[in-house]
Order: sequence, then structure tokens, then C-alpha cells
Amino acid sequence: MIFRSYNPCFLLEPYIKVIHLRHFVFPQQVSVPCKPYPPRPEHCMAFYVRGSETTEHPFEGITYKKPRSVLSGQYTKQINRYSSHEFLMILVVFKPGALYHFTRLSFEQLMNTALDAEAVFGSAITRLNERLSSTDNYSEMLRLINDFFCRLINVIKVDEQPIDTALDSILKNQMPVTVQQLASDCCLSMRQLERKLLDRVGVGPKTFLKIVRFNQSYKMRLRHPHVSWQAIASTCGYTDYQHLVKDYRTFTGTSAVQFFKMEEKAPERVLGLNR
Repeated sequence: MIFRSYNPCFLLEPYIKVIHLRHFVFPQQVSVPCKPYPPRPEHCMAFYVRGSETTEHPFEGITYKKPRSVLSGQYTKQINRYSSHEFLMILVVFKPGALYHFTRLSFEQLMNTALDAEAVFGSAITRLNERLSSTDNYSEMLRLINDFFCRLINVIKVDEQPIDTALDSILKNQMPVTVQQLASDCCLSMRQLERKLLDRVGVGPKTFLKIVRFNQSYKMRLRHPHVSWQAIASTCGYTDYQHLVKDYRTFTGTSAVQFFKMEEKAPERVLGLNR
């Protein structure tokens, strides 16, 4: 079993933040727990090399089984992920707006949903899926993923703009930023910023910055479970603890404390893979 993260190759560093490799096996007589997945400021492509995943949208009461490779837009609500007993997934996490350059899709249409990657990239993804499933070598899988996106770079025209750099900087620095500051950093008017963010990310600037702040609190709690919620709220730029509570209600439908009780039962924690 493996629960590791890898950097992309040098050519992909401007576009891909990280590549996660997850492989675990539960005994058939054991029920596989769900993974509560809160909103994160990211777009991803997931490759299900072994097994499958079913996603539940608890806010809408919708459940569906994902195809063997998917392109995910920006989520603004928690989803619950249920995997098969053997599960091998490669998750490619892109820098903000980078996947827009690869696809030229308007990500406003992909908010809170996922799209079959074969519908976007056609036979190239079909061949990649087949090659991934034909090997048991993790290094070979990562090489295939890197090679695929390197070939894409050679055929697309990347029109990088200040907004791409500004969004990446926000996630790197984890500093509170106002919408006005973001517009200034992007050299855009408020109306232009709204339009470009909807296209590149799928949500407006106010919602995006709220998700960034919420995700910072989520990661801080994972890394420092003994730090008080009040301290986390202060560090992440909330006005007070109740302000943080409100965001957790908005994004997960429950309190921060209740959400992390669910998080403690996630598959990787039950198996001791992410301690």
C-alpha cells in the first residue's frame, strides 16, 4: 500500500502542483469507509488505475460512479468518496487556472462536477488509461503521466497572464488577500477579474478566496490536531471562531468538530497511511 506525493517533471512545474499516488487494499469482509472531501482551491485529473470510486453529493442527494479518468472542476460543497476494496488512484493537482490552458473549457460549467477525461482529450487519454492499467510499476505510471502532459504542452499555446501568477502566489504564501488586492495584483478591473476567474477557476473572486482560507484551516487542523480552533481561526484570517464555524457550515454542512470526526475515519487514516 502506498500514500505518497510526487513533484511533476521540470517542464510541468509551471502547471502542475503535485501528483498524488494512492494505493490501498481492504479485506473483502471489511466495509471500506468513505472519504469526506471538502472544497479545495484546485482542479484535478484523476486516473483510477485499479478499482473504482463512487462519489456522493450529500447536499443534492446525488451519487454516481466515476469513469476511469476524470477532470474535476472547482467544488464549493463537500463530497463523499467511496472506493472499491482495492483502489489505486493517481491524482494530478494543477495550479490555479492551469487546466484552463490545457482544455480551453470554461470552468464555470464544471463547478461542483467532474467530466470524463476521454470526452475532453479523446483517444490520447484512452491509450494512457490502457497503458496505466497494464503495469504494476509505480515509477512507470508516473512516467506515463508526465509524458502525456509534456506532449500536451508541445501542442497547446499557453497565454499566461498576471492572474495566473497571482492565484499561484496566493496559495503559496497562504496570506489573507482582499478581492481588491487580487484585482490589483492581476492588473484587472473588478469586472474583468470576475469574468476571468469564472472562466479559469469556475467561481468568482470572493468565493475563491473563501475556499482558500477554509482550506488553510483544514490543512492546519490536519497537521496540528492539538492546536485550538480559536488559534486556527486567528492564524487563517477569520475574524473569530464563529466566523470559521460559519464557513464550515457553508462548505461541509456541519461543524468543524463534526467534520473532523468523519475525517478520522477516512481510509488512509484507518490504514495508518497518513499519520
